[in-house]
Amino acid sequence: MSSEGTRPGGSGGSMFGPVVQVAYVVDDPRAAAQRWADRHGAGPFFVRDHIPVTDVIHRGTPSVFDHTSAYGWMPGPHGGCMIELFVQHDRSPSAVTERFAEGQVGLHHLACLVPSLDTALARAGELGLTVAQTARAGSTTFVFVDDVATSGHYWELYEPSPGLLGFYAMVRDASDGWDGTEPVRTLGGR
Repeated sequence: MSSEGTRPGGSGGSMFGPVVQVAYVVDDPRAAAQRWADRHGAGPFFVRDHIPVTDVIHRGTPSVFDHTSAYGWMPGPHGGCMIELFVQHDRSPSAVTERFAEGQVGLHHLACLVPSLDTALARAGELGLTVAQTARAGSTTFVFVDDVATSGHYWELYEPSPGLLGFYAMVRDASDGWDGTEPVRTLGGR
C-alpha cells in the first residue's frame, strides 16, 4: 500500500493494470505445454511457429525476434490468466537473449493490456524503468519494459485491439470445460 492507503496499481493490481499473461522462456514450447497440461491442468495450448514479428527495436537498435509460442489458459478462482511458453530460435539481440543464456529457461514477463502505450511508458519512466524492446505482431505493437533488477522480470505491454482480445477469448474459451484431450494444438500464421 502507498502512504495514502491505496494500492499503487489502483484496483487493477499491478502498476500497469491487471496481469493478463505470465510468460516463460522454455527450450521446447510443445513439450513445455504438455508438461503444463499434465502437471497444472492448464490448456489446451495453441502453438504458433515462427510468429511473424516486424519493426523490432532492441535497446534502440533494429533487430529480429524469431520465436515460437504456445498459449494456454491457467484456470483460477478469479478467472485465471494466459500462460505463454516460448523459445527464441536464434541469438539475435532481444529482451530474451540479454537475460537468458542459450538453453536457460525461466520467467520472462508479465503482460498487461493498457489503454495507452504512451501513458504506460510514461509511468514506466517515472518509476525508473526502461524499454528493452518494441515490436509489432500483425497490427499489435508490444513493448517489453525492463523491471528485471527490481522484480525479476519484464513487463509486456500492449493496447487492446479486436484481434488481440479475440485471441485471448479463444484461448480462454477453449479451456472452459476442456476435458484434457489434445492438449497441444498448432495454429497457422497470423
